Amino acid sequence: MQTAIPTVVMRGGTSKGLYFHESDLPSDKAIRDAVLLAALGSPDAREIDGMGGGHPLTSKVAVIKKSSRPGIDVDYLFLQVWPDRAEVSDQQNCGNILAGVAPFAIETGLIKANPDTTSVRIWMENTESIATAHIQTPGGKVNYAGEARIDGVPGSHAPIDIDFEDVAGSTCGSLLPTGNVIDVVNGVEVTCIDNGMPVVCLNAADFGLTGEETPAEIESNTEVKAKIEAVRLAVGEKMNLGDVEKKTVPKMTLLSPAKHGGAISTRTLIPIRVHEAIGVLGAVSVATACLIPGSVAQKISQLQSDESGVTRVDVEHPTGFFTVSMNVESEGMSVRVKKSALLRTARLLMRGEVYVPISVWSGK
Repeated sequence: MQTAIPTVVMRGGTSKGLYFHESDLPSDKAIRDAVLLAALGSPDAREIDGMGGGHPLTSKVAVIKKSSRPGIDVDYLFLQVWPDRAEVSDQQNCGNILAGVAPFAIETGLIKANPDTTSVRIWMENTESIATAHIQTPGGKVNYAGEARIDGVPGSHAPIDIDFEDVAGSTCGSLLPTGNVIDVVNGVEVTCIDNGMPVVCLNAADFGLTGEETPAEIESNTEVKAKIEAVRLAVGEKMNLGDVEKKTVPKMTLLSPAKHGGAISTRTLIPIRVHEAIGVLGAVSVATACLIPGSVAQKISQLQSDESGVTRVDVEHPTGFFTVSMNVESEGMSVRVKKSALLRTARLLMRGEVYVPISVWSGK
């Protein structure tokens, strides 16, 4: 007495999730969310009765369909399923799960691969913006083997290069949603930025931290977490996000001088748990802030735009680096992002059917 739903399990970047064709899920949003909660096994800390991994990074969903938009190949909706509560959120994008969208589209017949490299233009529904993923497809088949390495994932894999188009302000309405490079909130200087992900840049030292703390150490520091959350709640309206108490954005990123040769060191709250690495689009927003004169990030990183126009920004996180290629032009208070690009990898883990109780959904 269960309903079988076709799905693919993929690792995308440093995340893992279930990928679905939109047509295989209920069209009613409430029923769809109930199905996804059942499929992942939420709410339960271990998600033992479903396919979730008991952590926000491994409790994710991609819903994909062939696009009807001119010049776009597929539409991608990201959904965060929370292990600790019965909630499915579409409030944010996910650049890690994005890395698996093009391989999924080819593997499941939505897109026909070229004999060498295939570029897939993706409409990201959460932020109404475009990304282009370039993947290796020798002989018309997705290649997963290669020498590309990303921190947070063991081994090496085929590279997936992703270019972002016009993601600045995609959630908040502008790159600097408050209109300022620096705001003072609860006595703390912050930089609020949205280049694909709403992020609040914070100086770790302002919270009595060195920036070298482990995620577990920060999570156990209830006093620091309360101060950070108070800032987050205060900036929600300023960032055009409204009341953010029950939202997953903005992400709060504690910054400190780089420790391992990068441009800057990060610890990111998402927003309660502390990320073991850093989200793709969160890293893009932090890298962008590093190139905006006078921002919290730039003052810590001391980074300047490269004369060539494209600057490589190595963003350190608890498990390594995240490299973003940026081209940012600043003139007075005017800031323009000309390029945001990064490297990810992905791997097909399983394809088949996930089962949910018939009481949740009887199927089509």
